This record gives sequence, C-alpha cells and structure tokens, in this order.
Amino acid sequence: MAEKALKKFETILLNIFTHPPKNVKFRILEDPIGIDLKTSEPDIILRNMVNAFLIVLSGRDHPLFAEAFDYLKKVNRQTSLREFSGFLLQGIEIIQNEIRFAAEHDADFSHRLNALFEWLRNSADLNNVHLTTEKIRTLFFPEGAGILENKNKAEEELRKKRTIRLQKLNSDPITDPARQILFTSNVLLTAPLPGSDIESLQVSEAIKQTLRINKQQPQKHWYDHPIPVGVSSAGNEVLYGLRGLNEMMKFEKQRGTVAANQKLTCVLSCSVTHHYLHSVAKPYLKETITQNDGFDRLKVFLFTEDDTQKIVNQVLIPACRKFLPQESHGCTFDVFGVDGEYGRHYSFLKAVSAFWSVFIDPEIKATFKIDLDQVFPQKELVKETGSSALEHLRSQLWGADGFDAQNAPLYLGMIAGALVNVGDIERSLFTPDVPYPDAPREPDEFIFFSRLPQALSTVAEMMTRYDSEDLDGKSRCLQRIHVTGGVNGILIDALRRFRPFTPSFFGRAEDQAYLLSTMIRSGEQLAYLHKPGLIMRHDKQIFAGESIKASEIGRIIGDYVRILFFSAYARALDKDYKKIKERVDPFTGCFISAIPKTVVYLRFTLKLLSFLQKGDSKPLNEFLGIGIPKIKAALNFTDGEHSILENRFLEEQRQWNVYYEVLNAAEKAIQNNDAFALTLKKKAAEICHGCEIG
Repeated sequence: MAEKALKKFETILLNIFTHPPKNVKFRILEDPIGIDLKTSEPDIILRNMVNAFLIVLSGRDHPLFAEAFDYLKKVNRQTSLREFSGFLLQGIEIIQNEIRFAAEHDADFSHRLNALFEWLRNSADLNNVHLTTEKIRTLFFPEGAGILENKNKAEEELRKKRTIRLQKLNSDPITDPARQILFTSNVLLTAPLPGSDIESLQVSEAIKQTLRINKQQPQKHWYDHPIPVGVSSAGNEVLYGLRGLNEMMKFEKQRGTVAANQKLTCVLSCSVTHHYLHSVAKPYLKETITQNDGFDRLKVFLFTEDDTQKIVNQVLIPACRKFLPQESHGCTFDVFGVDGEYGRHYSFLKAVSAFWSVFIDPEIKATFKIDLDQVFPQKELVKETGSSALEHLRSQLWGADGFDAQNAPLYLGMIAGALVNVGDIERSLFTPDVPYPDAPREPDEFIFFSRLPQALSTVAEMMTRYDSEDLDGKSRCLQRIHVTGGVNGILIDALRRFRPFTPSFFGRAEDQAYLLSTMIRSGEQLAYLHKPGLIMRHDKQIFAGESIKASEIGRIIGDYVRILFFSAYARALDKDYKKIKERVDPFTGCFISAIPKTVVYLRFTLKLLSFLQKGDSKPLNEFLGIGIPKIKAALNFTDGEHSILENRFLEEQRQWNVYYEVLNAAEKAIQNNDAFALTLKKKAAEICHGCEIG
C-alpha cells in the first residue's frame, strides 16, 4: 500500500510540476524543468539542482530521472555545493518516507492522494486553472480548498463553529482597566542597519564603542522588524508605541474614564538579535526613552534578560526551596526570561502579571499585550463603537462561562481584539487587515497559501459584531482561535488556573501556540473572548519599512519552520492530533499538516526557483544561508515519535506548573505575614522598581 501511494504521489508531481502532458498549457513553473550540463554559471547550477530534486521526486517515469539523480550525487562531491545538495538528497528520502507513512496511517490523506491521482488521469481538465488549483490544494493544503468558491458560506460555517452559548457572566469583571490591568509589550533590538555609520548614530560613546568592537558578530535570533540601534526617533517603535499609550491615557482622562492623576503601568521586555547587544540594550533604551518623551501618563518598566535572571535567582528559586522543597531539585526556571525566540518573551509578558499581583501590586487582575507598532484610534473607536479603548476592557464577557458548538464547557478567561491597517481606517475600523488574496501567483503558493484561511478567519472571527439574534453578546458570543501578537489579554485567574504558555522554541506564531498548550486538559477549556470593536490601528509600514524589508527572508524561513513545529507540537499534545487540528482550523490549523516535511521542502525549493527567476542574488544567498541550517535544525528538533520538541515541551510545562505553585505558596505566606515571604516580596519590589524608566 505504501509503495503504491508513493508511486501515485510521484505521478502527481510529474503531472503538475516536472513533465505535464503535451496537450496541457497550464504551468505552475514557467520555465521548463531540465538540467543544463554545459553551464558553469552559479545560478544555473542552483537551478539544475532544484530541477533535479523535483525530477527525482517525480519518479522513474520522468525521462530525466537517472540523469537528475546522478547530477545531485555528482554535485554532492563538490565541497562548495555539498551543503545544498546534501540537503536535497536528504529531502528526497525524507519526503518518500513521509508519504509512505501518511498513506499507511492517515486514511484521510490516503483518500485525498487517491482522489487527486484519479482526477489527473483526465488531463484535459488541467487547463482549467481554477479547478486545477483547487484539486492540488485538496492534497497539500486542504484548509484552503473551497474558500474562494463561496466566501459567505465559509464565513458563516466558521462563525457557527466559534459560537459560544453563554451560561454565566463574570460577576467580578475589570472595572478600572488603567488600575487593574498590566499593559505589556516587547522591544526587539538589533544591530544598526547595514551601511550605517556608527560614528553618526545618536547614542553615547560607550554604546558606539561596543558597536565598533562587535560589528562582525553573527546574528543569533531573527525577528520580523526589530529596532536597529541608533535608528531615528521617527522610526523607533518603542517611542511610537509608548507615545500611543500616553495619548490613549490622555483621551481617557478627558473622557473621564480614569482619574486625572492615574498612570498606566506598562511592562516592556527586551529581546536582542545579537549576543553582544545584552550589554547595550538597557542603557540604549533608557537613553532613547528618557531623552525623547516624558510619557507622563505612564509608569514604564523595562526588563532585560539580566533583570529576569535576578527575579529567578533572588526570588523564584529561594521561594521554591522554602515553600516547595520537593520541587526545588533541578528547577532552574529556565522558561522565565526574555531572550531567544518569540515564545519565551511572549510567555514572560503573560506570566509576569501573576508575579506582579503576588509580589508588587495585588490590585492587578489581568494583563493586556500590545505591539509597539500599534495604537488605539480613540476618536474612531468612540465614533464607530461607542466605547473608548479602556471601556472595551470593562466587559462582563471577559471571564464568562459558556459552552461551545460541541457543547463543551469553556471559560472565556482571555480576550482578543483586532487590527485595522493605517491605510484602511478612513473606510472603517471594521476593515479586515488581511483581505482575501487573488489566485496564487508564486509557484510555492500552489502548495501552501496561508493568506487564504487567514483572510477567512480575519473576516469571520475578528470583524464580527454582536448585532444579530445568533450573536447578540448577551446569550451568545464568539470565541477566538486566530489572534494577533498584540491586542489580547488574560485574567490572572485564568493564568493561575490553566497555566498556558508558549514553548520557548517557537520563533513565529507564538500567539497561536499559547492557546494550544491548554488543549490537553480535561473538563473546562480556556478560550479567547472575541471583543467586537476592540481594534488597534496597525502602523508598521509608516516607520518600520526598512526593518521589515531587512527581515523579510527571516520571516519566510520562519514560516517554514512554523509548519514543522506546529505539526510536531500538535502530535506532542495529543497522538490523535486531528482533535486539536479540527478545533483550530482553518488558519492556525493549516500549519498542522499531514505531510509537513514534504510541504516545507516543496515550498523551499519552489521559492528558490522564484528567486532565481528574478535574478536577485542578495535575497537568494540569504535565503540559502539562513534557510538550510534552520530547516535542518527544525527537522532534527521535530523528528521521531518522542522528539526533542516533545521532551522540551514537557519540561517547560513542568517548570511553568512549578512557577504557579510557587506563586500560590508565596501568596499564602505573605498573607500570613511569614518573615521569609515578606523578605522575598521586598527583594522583588527592589528588582522591579529598579527596572522603572522615569
């Protein structure tokens, strides 16, 4: 069965990519798939290698199969090409084994494979571009199939799937958001932009000296649009985001929502792309913030990795040894920090609010995260929704109980809003920031086109208003699966009961992974409340264009790794991963694939052909230089029934459980005036107040 399935898969690739029938004019790849043995041009050699890879995957029925396989083995003997050729040769074996396994163990995949194989036998239909695209999608990307054919139906079905029948509203809701909510955000810091003149940067001499000494140091972490050290004030996200919060508070005070002397508490974490920036981050950001704006309506606390380690070593570990001695052996709280991939700082920015409520301010009841390239458009919010930003957070739905479409109990302990792009806000706040795309234009989009279900869930989840009998916001509301990195919050009660976290190895979609960590619980499930009208304006294109462009390749590669990680993560959470996938389809679920390694290899090689077609060597070299080692590392990390990923998840889950048990124990001891606990409380206050930026 497995070999027959592999043969069918090879025939599918043969028909749609490498050797379509002569009467078929429709092409995914514009250039013919062949191998030029006479060339010494580097780009043509790369094209040859990708073509050979696709030909071998298409099986022995391809007339150039033997020549292609020999070519890959030949270039693999050349030192300069060995890394890429080895990556491709390994990929052939990986894909073949994955197809065999999926066909044997996944009846749904086997059915979809057989259906596409049978349809391709009628090659006349291959010239129907829309139909061919849809048929290809059913195998590689079933989450996107049928959406464009009937958008309204797809939206209606998704809303029904997300509808919550309310049982009980929150009897103790947020009433004073500025006082009871800890606002958080992350600062992503990177080296000066390539070509920058260090001497002309508006930073201190000490920082310039560090930059001079370390300018050749390699990059360790990649983020979407980090802030380059020394960037102009107009292009600095930290200043932009804090200024937006400060203006939000000004509006709220004028509206009478908060007291005239009230300040909003804002906790910032700082993650860096290069190791040497550890020593630069705090002084640079302190200089930047204090020299540019007073932010007189905010209390800003900035936490670097050094600061979080002080909390670990001086508060959490001593508390664990004292109150939970049975857990203290080997508990280092490695998960509590801000450096590294997105997942680590995302979890910190949620979990720190529980720490804050125990050791710093017991009136804090929730946390709300924003991204610093977003602002609350207060005038538009009031005009279109009747409520200001903080008024939206005073909802009894946040913390309500209910039942989902399958009659499973849910606790709406989290809240999620939405985004509107700066260029669209004149039309309406309720303009989707991710519109429906046209048909695929790039070859890799025929294999994976996440923009399609992303647009669907943006419209069906994020833009929904409670203005109908089915969704009135009183007896029924909507839960959210698709959330953005900012514009979301969680009650501390939910944190301490459900203990969600994003595993620290997630470098993308950390917001999506956060909810998944709770889906293995039995009984009542944690869920996001959809709050209509809680919308922030997304302004990143105004001031972060250079940074976004500079990080584009890293973003693309991160998307490939996301497929491998989410697919392995869902399987680590539940061996019957389809239970989780069904709940989070279509957008989050599209990254949980039956054949993740196959999809990633095909996306990578087809994207490479696009770069070669455009003839731009800079992104091409960066794509290869970053992509191959990152994908290989991700393959290794996710490989096997009990993968490194699964073991890491279980260890991090254990550490977060200990973290919340420590907080529970410390809180009781503080309430009982335990001397040791009060000493820890004082130490925690010293550390946190030492992070305040005036």
